[in-house]
Amino acid sequence: MTRVFVLFLYLVLAACSQAPDSPLADQNTSATAENTWPHGAMVSAANPDAVAAAIEVLEEGGHAVDAAIAAHAVLGLVEPESSGIGGSAFMLVYDRASNSTTAYNGREKAPSGASSTMFMLNGEPLGGREKWSTGVSVGVPGTVALYHAAHSAHGRIEWSAILQPAIDLASNGFEVTDKFLVYNGALEPTIATGAFPNAAAYLFPGGKPHVAGDRITNTAYAATLQRIAVEGPSAFYAGELAQAIVDRAQTAPAGSSMTMDDIANFTVVEREAVCGPFREMTICSTPPPSSGLAHIMIPALYDELLSGDEESIEEKVAVFIDAQRLAYADRDQFVGDPEFVDVPVEQLTDPGYLKHRATERFAPAADPVHGDPFFATPEAEAAWNYAPDATIEVAGTSHLSIIDGEGNAVSMTASVGYPWGSIRMTNGFFLNNQLTDFSGAPADGTPVANGIAAGKRPRSSMSPTIVFDNSGDPLLLTGSAGGSSIIAYTTKTLLAVLDWGLTAKEATDFPNVVARGKTVGVEVSADGGQAIADDLVARGYNVQPGRGENSGLHIIVVGPEGMSGSADRRRHGTVEAIPSVKR
Repeated sequence: MTRVFVLFLYLVLAACSQAPDSPLADQNTSATAENTWPHGAMVSAANPDAVAAAIEVLEEGGHAVDAAIAAHAVLGLVEPESSGIGGSAFMLVYDRASNSTTAYNGREKAPSGASSTMFMLNGEPLGGREKWSTGVSVGVPGTVALYHAAHSAHGRIEWSAILQPAIDLASNGFEVTDKFLVYNGALEPTIATGAFPNAAAYLFPGGKPHVAGDRITNTAYAATLQRIAVEGPSAFYAGELAQAIVDRAQTAPAGSSMTMDDIANFTVVEREAVCGPFREMTICSTPPPSSGLAHIMIPALYDELLSGDEESIEEKVAVFIDAQRLAYADRDQFVGDPEFVDVPVEQLTDPGYLKHRATERFAPAADPVHGDPFFATPEAEAAWNYAPDATIEVAGTSHLSIIDGEGNAVSMTASVGYPWGSIRMTNGFFLNNQLTDFSGAPADGTPVANGIAAGKRPRSSMSPTIVFDNSGDPLLLTGSAGGSSIIAYTTKTLLAVLDWGLTAKEATDFPNVVARGKTVGVEVSADGGQAIADDLVARGYNVQPGRGENSGLHIIVVGPEGMSGSADRRRHGTVEAIPSVKR
């Protein structure tokens, strides 16, 4: 096991620089490094305590990566229903000195004993909600490994100090948010079954749920972070903590096959970002198994579908809806773990394919189907031979955006899957249920791109994104919570800022519209939402009012006069800026 862990450390320490043919690689690196960043620093995240932790690190001279780790370690404490060290994350890092953009994939992995039948119990398939608290839903957590990989490549603050704000807060206590209380209350019937004693003791002390004004300490979480701070990731991926993860995952109902070797063998994948043009700009996001390519596809399709006659915002939203439907159908069909399936990323993001795909625009009442990304090539063995996807993704996620005082940028999205993950708690944190993000196999056994396999990472809609201007500088950082709707929420902010002329706050507050499949979800409770819904109904779309309001957008926009940021009003986030930082 020692040799395995040494290999793990070697892999996570390897840095990945921008490839020569990347859209950003033709910038003059030395000129970029000498070009001072005039805008100061900014943090947008889902909780003020997390923002405060990031600001503290930035003021001490930390890189944006240092600040992101500090912020997320706090998020795992104050909103454990959404993300934490028992889950996964994708981090997109722009390093200004090297002019490189690196994607860190800390997505969970299925254990070596995972199989296509693991969600069967007593010969019957488990239903959607039944899956979520099972042991087999737990993937090997990747967040701590991602922390260390990104810090090893970019960090400036000592590893042992980055986790200190979260350790202090866990020891001294934090005040629960309304969001925490809503999700806590919803969990009460499940906790009442007695199957989750650790979670029950923490969330329902004395058998009662927490109420507004309660302050919670989590000394177990503080102790876990302290061990990781002192010993590094080995404290998490070997020894007592790893054994505790395995023990909780193996517990009934439907216990996992996870072993200590599965924990020890986890690795972070570092790749260059997937990038594509949008007018004079470049959009970069995280590659598969993330769905970041959709943020390149949708704006490009949107531009192809625009007639030039659209005057009202409702008319532009209708074009956005059709671009979503085309891209979602392709994403659902083709995207999976590239270690197991050939994902045609280059073909799906090729301008020629997107121009062709736009000609296949669906009628409002039509059922969207995937395109053929190999339409212009002679390739015969293509991924369209996979069966249709049947993945159900739920919203238990958090996003943060950070730019430091040198212009380094981090866009990071993290999750435990369903709110509270698998509800299995150990050592102060909740274990994920992200293996429910795999697609079920069809009855005839035809392979699915996102099908279950041992050692495979499930596809994710988490897709932190950075847009660069025509000089190669960060222009927009964005990302969201929201399950499969993350794609729609995040791309909404891209178009709202880059085409509709909205500010950071206006883009975040704009009504969410989600068009995956035959239905269109519209956030009618937001200002302007009902008018959008009415317009889409008149155009013949199958609109579901009220669906689509669970975003968690946290964005930063860089303009000529400086930076502006926004935290989603649908959550409890804040934005904070500092004009300069100590270096």
